Amino acid sequence: MEYHNPVLLKETVDGLNVKEDGVYVDVTFGGGGHSREILSRLGDKGRLIAFDQDQDALLNKIDDSRFLLINENFRYIKRFLRFHGVKTVDGILADFGVSSHQFDEPDRGFSIRFDAILDMRMNQQDVLSAHSVINDYEEEELRKVFWQYGELRQAPALARTIVSERKNKTIETTNDLKEVLKKYLPPRRENKILAQIYQAVRIEVNQEIEALKEFLLQTPDLLREGGRLSFISYHSLEDRLVKRFIRSGMFEGEPEKDVFGNVEVPLKKVGKLIVPSKEEIKVNNRARSAKLRIAEKL
Repeated sequence: MEYHNPVLLKETVDGLNVKEDGVYVDVTFGGGGHSREILSRLGDKGRLIAFDQDQDALLNKIDDSRFLLINENFRYIKRFLRFHGVKTVDGILADFGVSSHQFDEPDRGFSIRFDAILDMRMNQQDVLSAHSVINDYEEEELRKVFWQYGELRQAPALARTIVSERKNKTIETTNDLKEVLKKYLPPRRENKILAQIYQAVRIEVNQEIEALKEFLLQTPDLLREGGRLSFISYHSLEDRLVKRFIRSGMFEGEPEKDVFGNVEVPLKKVGKLIVPSKEEIKVNNRARSAKLRIAEKL
């Protein structure tokens, strides 16, 4: 698809174990690739509800009486499902990360390939942008962003340099940012380090980790018994949270054991970790870091 090439399309939808009369949610609609595959497996009584906070995704809305698209962040999944009369569902699909469209639109500021105003907002109505993070955050705040979300060892130096340079001139564009940080970008590793910097700022701008945690915590209550989660992650921060939540229903610590030493958890993992084939990566290079995890409501 021109807007977004869906990753692990068959494997992700297979993971939902779609029932013809089931109710399913695609919380990252994007170009609608996964949604269309789910709809192809539903009968007349089936229903699909999709979420996407990006206004651009609304242009891909599917004309189908069984389909509803909600222009909101998936962190509000329970609230909006209940608003539409849905309390429980048979499956939830999520393809986390940035869509191909967002990467390919130069003025969105997501890609290291283009010069653009520092933006990186998935929801273009949000106030916080990459421009705000780079130009307004205190040095310590910037250091935390680069360290926690980019896992960059040089986080203190990056933060210090940005704060020093912006005193002379506002850092307006992605190229301005590259120029300010050029001494930390050796030619052989420039793209890798820039990708980590962009990832860190993007996660902060969109509050991605907080949104993911809020979303995950709501999923067990929304799933019917035997209902499935099918989630694709693209970086270790997301994948660790998803893996840990599936295993223990928590993000930190360990669940309490009963007097017999048993642990009560809401989900069980289904199968092993799934990654794209070499053939899929050849066709869609953005699939290379994808990790699919599937879980079922006990």
